[in-house]
Amino acid sequence: MKNLLIYTLILCSFSVNAIAAKYSLAIQPVLPAKQIEKNYLPLAQYLSKKTGHTFTITSYRDFLSYWIKMKRGKDMDFVLDAAHFTDFRIKRKGYRAIVKLPDTVSFTVVTGEDNFVFDMEELISKRIATMPSPGLGAVRLNSMFPNPVRLPFFIQASDSIDAVNKVLDGSVDAAIIPSPLVNNFDSLNSVISTDPVPHMALSASPDVPDDVVQSVKKALLDAPNTVEGKKMLAEMNFEPFQDANQEMYAGYAKLLDGVFGY
Repeated sequence: MKNLLIYTLILCSFSVNAIAAKYSLAIQPVLPAKQIEKNYLPLAQYLSKKTGHTFTITSYRDFLSYWIKMKRGKDMDFVLDAAHFTDFRIKRKGYRAIVKLPDTVSFTVVTGEDNFVFDMEELISKRIATMPSPGLGAVRLNSMFPNPVRLPFFIQASDSIDAVNKVLDGSVDAAIIPSPLVNNFDSLNSVISTDPVPHMALSASPDVPDDVVQSVKKALLDAPNTVEGKKMLAEMNFEPFQDANQEMYAGYAKLLDGVFGY
């Protein structure tokens, strides 16, 4: 009887290990890769604990490498990124939007405190810091200059903080950054803000089993109601996740018009 019990426990252990799987959690490169991995580690750890699967953060050098990887459509099990990328994957790759961060996102063009600009045309032939296309800020910035012979000089920034620092040290005339970041600096002037789009969504690959997708969704929606979830949200400085669906992001892939490979 004792041997039978031990044998049963061993079989159960093998069964659990067989069911558990490893999944990647890709994050758009709004920060340097190492910073992304550090900042989003609590999310991966939380999902690993709540679902019984292993989640690892996948980061990227820049938006160009991220876009190339996305178009291949492989090795991106779950992805947390902007509205235009989410809609692209839903339409072209069969992904499912499952949760989102609350509210919306917009971008603001800023200048230094002594550089007052009242119209975007004043920035033609000037230097504007931006993260590379097809990041949402760069896509929005490109749309502000429809005339290909009347353009600013786009200066690549590694992330939004780098873009601000380039404005502050005078190496560029302006930058485009997420609007909430503007209030963190007293020495910036706002020129124009873009129309808001839905905040980042977490979407799941069609290759991920539905029960895993649902367990991830439940874990994130239940986060405000558990000790572990509250801790994760606090460590990431996130508001609670909200339910999401593909209709919320429909049409935003059009922002990628003109981007190579779209």
